Amino acid sequence: MPKITPNLWFDTQGKEAAEFYVSVFPNSRIKDITYFGEAGPREAGMVLTVDFLLDGQEYTAINGGPEFTFDESISLLINCADQDEIDYYWEKLSAGGEEGPCGWLKDKYGLSWQVAPVVMMELLTDPDQVRGQRAMKAMLGMKKIDIAALLAAADRA
Repeated sequence: MPKITPNLWFDTQGKEAAEFYVSVFPNSRIKDITYFGEAGPREAGMVLTVDFLLDGQEYTAINGGPEFTFDESISLLINCADQDEIDYYWEKLSAGGEEGPCGWLKDKYGLSWQVAPVVMMELLTDPDQVRGQRAMKAMLGMKKIDIAALLAAADRA
């Protein structure tokens, strides 16, 4: 199967965004930067693309112009092992952005992220469907996910 690389469209902030993302995620780095030349369509010397890795996953940031912006129809999911990870990613990625419901946020570049605990999927697929529904109801009332509150709601009889 061919490798799939998500491409993220920015107006002019592609390099700034890539540098921010690699500062947030471990084992991440900028791989390559390309620039517009004399052929355009933007000013020669301006950053065109930034290829970067976020913990092994390749991405490309493209400075394509103001024509397109991010919306919630695409989001990046971070499967967090524990509350410390949720707190870390929530703090870093929501800074300058906006908090949304159910573990969703938009970062300062408008990109949507889901900061979710691995245990949420375990709760939602629990053979005891009532337990899973109690966890879902609790999650729907949260912004940043609180694992202890999810588990307490799931286990309420």
